[in-house]
Amino acid sequence: MGEISLQFRKGDWLAMALVAVCAALAAAGFFLCAGRESPAVAQIYLEGQLIREIPLSRDERFSVTGACTNVITVSGGKIAVTASDCPGKDCVHRGWISGGGESIVCLPNKMEIRLTGAGTVDAVSGVGGAP
Repeated sequence: MGEISLQFRKGDWLAMALVAVCAALAAAGFFLCAGRESPAVAQIYLEGQLIREIPLSRDERFSVTGACTNVITVSGGKIAVTASDCPGKDCVHRGWISGGGESIVCLPNKMEIRLTGAGTVDAVSGVGGAP
């Protein structure tokens, strides 16, 4: 058998360099964006209507009044109903929330706080269930 000789032309080197640069840019973009999360935003609903949005990065205290009054406090990237005149006060007992997908509900006032944006992963599930 004869010896096989590979000879690269100028265009081959250029194509390989272009592929290497694209791969490096894709990897850099992945690592730079992987650590970033969109900031959590609280959406406040009263009787099913969105009445307010507030980023959890801004400390604030305000009231929402419907059938009852809820005092909502945003502090340190978390939100809670800190006082309410509703019976049971389940909304107050819910405590502080900060992760995307969490919510606080006050049924007597028909008020809901929904968090969107930054979230935390509690678990990762795979196909086929647990081993």
